Amino acid sequence: MNLAELQKKLVAAARAEVVNDRVPYAFEKRVTALIASRVAPQHLDLWVCGLWRAAISCVAVALLCGAWTLFTPAASAGSDDLSQNFESTLLAAVDQSDQAQ
Repeated sequence: MNLAELQKKLVAAARAEVVNDRVPYAFEKRVTALIASRVAPQHLDLWVCGLWRAAISCVAVALLCGAWTLFTPAASAGSDDLSQNFESTLLAAVDQSDQAQ
């Protein structure tokens, strides 16, 4: 059967159907009762507990690292600057090629 023809027939049948705006009696109560009757799977309880513990420990580690960063004394003026060392390392090859010419 041709798919385009089948699609036309299905669309025509759907358009021919009369739309009913009525909602069955106590429909929302039945839906909420079904939702309330569902029980969470028991095998996921251990995972949920473990993930909450991991989240709490991650927050504690983040707070400790933040406090350590805030309360560590500033480096002395005589220490090497990492950004300057990094830049000189990257540009060392360029400086050597300029001197060779």
